[in-house]
Amino acid sequence: MSPKQSANKKIMLYYFIIATVVVFIAVLIFGKACVTSFSDGEAWRKLGEKQIRPNVQVDAVRGNIYSADYELMATTETRYRLFIDFWADGVKGDTLKKYVKPLAVELNKMFPQRTVGYYENHILKGWQMREREGNRIKAGEKVAKRSREYRLLEHEVNYVQWKKIRKMPYFEKGIYKSGLYKKDFVSRTKPYGTLASRTIGDIYGETGKGGKNGLEAQYDSLLRGEPGTSTRRKVNGRFISVEDVKPINGKDIISTIDIHIQDITEKALLNKLREIDAESGTAVVMEVATGEVKAITNMGRVREGVWAETKNYAVSDLSEPGSTFKVVSMMVALEDGLVHPEDSVDTGNGVVQLAGQTLRDHNAHRGGYGKITAAKSIRYSSNIGVAKLITKAYGDNPGKFVEGIYKIGFNQDMRLEIPGYGVPRIRHPKDSNAQYWSKSTLPWMSFGYETQVPPIYTLAFFNAIANNGKLVKPIFMKEIRDNGKVIERRKTQVINEKICSQETLAAIRQMLDDVVNSEDGTGKPARSDKVRVSGKTGTAQLSQGSAGYRAGGLSHQVSFCGYFPSENPKYSMVVVIRKPRNGAPSGGLMCGSVFKNIAEEVYARNMIYKDKSFPVDTIHPFIPPVKSGLAESSLIALNNLKIDYLNNQVSSEWIASDLLDENKLLLKDKEMNSETVPNVRGMGAKDAVYALESLGLKVRVSGKGSVTSQSISAGSKAVKGQTITIQLK
Repeated sequence: MSPKQSANKKIMLYYFIIATVVVFIAVLIFGKACVTSFSDGEAWRKLGEKQIRPNVQVDAVRGNIYSADYELMATTETRYRLFIDFWADGVKGDTLKKYVKPLAVELNKMFPQRTVGYYENHILKGWQMREREGNRIKAGEKVAKRSREYRLLEHEVNYVQWKKIRKMPYFEKGIYKSGLYKKDFVSRTKPYGTLASRTIGDIYGETGKGGKNGLEAQYDSLLRGEPGTSTRRKVNGRFISVEDVKPINGKDIISTIDIHIQDITEKALLNKLREIDAESGTAVVMEVATGEVKAITNMGRVREGVWAETKNYAVSDLSEPGSTFKVVSMMVALEDGLVHPEDSVDTGNGVVQLAGQTLRDHNAHRGGYGKITAAKSIRYSSNIGVAKLITKAYGDNPGKFVEGIYKIGFNQDMRLEIPGYGVPRIRHPKDSNAQYWSKSTLPWMSFGYETQVPPIYTLAFFNAIANNGKLVKPIFMKEIRDNGKVIERRKTQVINEKICSQETLAAIRQMLDDVVNSEDGTGKPARSDKVRVSGKTGTAQLSQGSAGYRAGGLSHQVSFCGYFPSENPKYSMVVVIRKPRNGAPSGGLMCGSVFKNIAEEVYARNMIYKDKSFPVDTIHPFIPPVKSGLAESSLIALNNLKIDYLNNQVSSEWIASDLLDENKLLLKDKEMNSETVPNVRGMGAKDAVYALESLGLKVRVSGKGSVTSQSISAGSKAVKGQTITIQLK
């Protein structure tokens, strides 16, 4: 055999060996695959299924709620719950113990509610639990489930805090070496705090799965959006999510609330509640032509000296309206032609017997009003005058009087947008419960008893008087938007095109003007020298259950309802206060003064905004002083006012300013530390409160203007729950 043939034979032998090995390996692989598929297949499939979780719901981002002027009133905020997985492969006890002290120091700086020692012991306790479980496993004991969720903090943190915690000693090593990880939770944040809070509403729980009340509940399906789905797969001992169907985020709701009018309204009402120490109060401002609710505040005493929004009294409170209802009675009688404004009625000395009941006027102690006209019975708010007029006109046919009220539309279900709203209860003599109708029902109904009416319905009626007789539905939402695009715009809904004749309307409007602007009108405290106001006072004793109606300051509800400016009404308003402790109950003195304060500020704000004819001020500098505050809002204001400024140094959320010369401002960053109390001097109330409350501080505001002092020094540690008082001048 030649050398060449010998070499070829060796090569063939090598090929054969290699081929045999490859075939053998292939047979082994095939055999193993068969065993895996047919013998162990079921077990592997079950194990695989445990590693995959399909069709996991992915919640959509809940839509925002905005004010009419596009200020954010409710938004979704993601917060994070922090855990340490001590079973993570990279977590080593020696390393943890080396860094635990400096880590505890940093946690204490960020969250001083707990001491350094607490954080150190808390973290080491978690590691000791891990060691005990590990020792039990090594000893052959069965451990039901290794705990991989050791809670680091008792509370959730925001994104900024989460970023800082990740950079702390030990945690900066990353998830696999430190074991630190987070779970996301969704909560609802209201940047303006209590402003219209009850009307905006709340959601259930922290995951944003549904509206609980207010607009959040009414428009829940729009705000919530449509959830998507994902598949969760286990990778390196941890589940990761792979999105299958993308969620459709919720729509945004643009409410009718004007944040500035809302702020004015809430402050005016709260000031009065504090002054007279009342149990609760309500104030609602509505735009006459559209029915848009521009402000709504409902304050109830939660503890001594503190009021908050706990219930939407304006729409749900079914109580006897008192003397504001006299206007309804007078309108019905005038429209039926059974009473004329100049008709005479004798109120005597202020105390009379009518239908077997003793009836009193508020001035009985001064001898009553004697003989007065029908118009003056409204001006003076005479119970006797109105009751006598209505009894004389409808005593033989009380059903006609009630039907006149129905004809106005006063009893209609307006289907308001706030869940839990009430509908007026106005009885008819022919109702199924007619046995409760007595001879005294008609006269007492005429001045606001024997009926239950939510304040929002009383407001809608007075708004119709201001709106040339057109009764419109109060509305709280004006637009629905999707990614900034308007997809639906709400129109004014007319309930009754004409509640009465033009002649009747003119007579009623004159009476309401006289209530406020006559020297002897009960609504004189609402009179203003800045804007002409028309309206009606109301004072009613509240029923005390089995005790019935009792005298005393704790059992009264006082109110004032009207509109302004009288000559060309733009806004209507109702103010209701319940159970004042200080002062004699008076709709004029207590609610009329609140009405006046709100009307003057709202009117002044609108006049300044609309009047562009002011002469140029040549004495004072052209550039006005600019308060420190949120950069975004300040820049919008400066741009709209066409004020020249330099902002090269602005990079943060907050700004301060300096005057470069008479024609230019220099804007610069204002330092705001998330761990310490900021310096809010020079800020307006809104920005100052926002800055302080975002740190968990409780804020008390005194005065108006810019912040001049704060009770806790800037730079002090911000302790959540601590109260800080700011003085404005």
